[in-house]
Amino acid sequence: MTAAAVFFYLFACILVASAFMVIASKNPVHSVLYLILAFVNASGLFVMMGAEFLAMILVVVYVGAVAVLFLFVVMMLDVDFAELKHGALQYLPVGMLIGGIFLAELVMVLGSWAIGPGVPSAITAPIPTNVTNTEAIGLVLYTRYVYFFEVAGMILLVAMIGAIVLTLHHKARVKRQSISAQNARTPQMAMKVAKVRTGQGLGSNEISSKDAGEAA
Repeated sequence: MTAAAVFFYLFACILVASAFMVIASKNPVHSVLYLILAFVNASGLFVMMGAEFLAMILVVVYVGAVAVLFLFVVMMLDVDFAELKHGALQYLPVGMLIGGIFLAELVMVLGSWAIGPGVPSAITAPIPTNVTNTEAIGLVLYTRYVYFFEVAGMILLVAMIGAIVLTLHHKARVKRQSISAQNARTPQMAMKVAKVRTGQGLGSNEISSKDAGEAA
């Protein structure tokens, strides 16, 4: 067994194990750390394939920015994941239905899938030396698969908005601004003119009515 095969199986085994621990770990911080480990091993596989640009992007963007950002967000928000999981079993039938549909579609695709006659020769064909790795990826990604690239971006945007909505909780004791209530205020609700006699202050009834008007 050559050194390349040893490193391939090493990176692949650690990648599969860390990916499984991402979804099996109960602590979200540990899940993010396992995700970083999976990204690092995947970048090692990309280097062995000759795609050094993808390996660099995977480490710089995903490990250096996205995964670390997830880690800081999880640690700072202090999200109660036990409360989020409460009542999740009521969505189990719908989830099983959708999962069954996806499984049926995958079985149908794999059952009718066949390798074209020119695919093995295209895989073993040498990489052209007149085009750099970055240029080749850009030509394929932004020309042939540009629509799939846009769809993937929309899916990530929807996932990001959904994550924000699920983790955003308003505290009951925090006063918040209500634009509609402010625009609906009238001068009678905002102020009250009280006639105060000389040498006398406001009575208790006038103060309570004034406070009630301000609260409204």
